[in-house]
Amino acid sequence: MRYFVRFAYNGTDFHGSQSQPNAVTVQETMEKAFSTILRAPVALTFAGRTDAGVHAEYMVAHFDFTEALPDNLVGRLNNLLPASIAVSGIKQVPDDAHARFDATERTYYYRITTRKDPFTYPFRTRVERILDYTAMNNAAKLLLGRQDFASFCRVHTDVKTTICDVREARWVVENEYEAYFVISADRFLRNMVRAVVGTLFDIGRGKMTEQQLADIIAAKNRCSAGHSAPAEGLSLVRICYPDY
Repeated sequence: MRYFVRFAYNGTDFHGSQSQPNAVTVQETMEKAFSTILRAPVALTFAGRTDAGVHAEYMVAHFDFTEALPDNLVGRLNNLLPASIAVSGIKQVPDDAHARFDATERTYYYRITTRKDPFTYPFRTRVERILDYTAMNNAAKLLLGRQDFASFCRVHTDVKTTICDVREARWVVENEYEAYFVISADRFLRNMVRAVVGTLFDIGRGKMTEQQLADIIAAKNRCSAGHSAPAEGLSLVRICYPDY
C-alpha cells in the first residue's frame, strides 16, 4: 500500500531535504523515525528537494508499507522527530500515485525584511534598504509562461529539460518593513527561485533593467543572471495534486 505524508520543516539546521553522505538531512531524519516506529525500513520519496537552509511549510512524500499502519502514527512520529519537523497527516493513495511526478503545481514564498529582528531571522532575508517593488513586479511579468529557465538553473544538474511553466510571479508588500515574492509553477529547477530573486534584487536596487532581465532569460546561461539570494528567506508553501 502507498501512503502520502504531509509535513513541514524548518530547514535551518539541515543540509537540505535529500539524503546525502555525512550530513544531517530532512529525509534521513524522517526515514529513521518511520523505520523506528514501523520496525521496518521505510524509504520516502519527496515531492521535491530543497537546499540547505530552505524551509517547507507544506511538503509531501510517499512511502510504501505492506501492513496496516499503527494507531496515532502521526502523533508518535511528532514525539520522535525533532522540533524542526512536524507531520500533519498521512493518507492512503493509489499504488501508482507519486509525490513528485503527480504534483501539478508548486508555490514558493521568498520573504524579506528591512529591519534586523532576531525573531524573524530564520525565515526572512534582511535587505539593507527598501527595494523598488514596482520595478521588480514589472520585471517579474517576464517570468510568466512556459519558457526555458536555464539562466536560473544550477549548472551540472541531471535534469532532462529546463522548461518550466510559471503561472504566478509577483511581490507582495506587507508593511513598511516586510514583503515577499510569490512564485508558482508546474516545476522548479535546482536553485531557480533563489537565482530569480537575486536577479530581481538587482532590478529593485536599480542595478539592472527590465530589458536586461529579458536578455538574461533569452541567454539560457546561468552566468548571465544575478547572484542567488540567501537560503533562509525561501519556503515551499503549497503543492497541488489531482483529487485522488
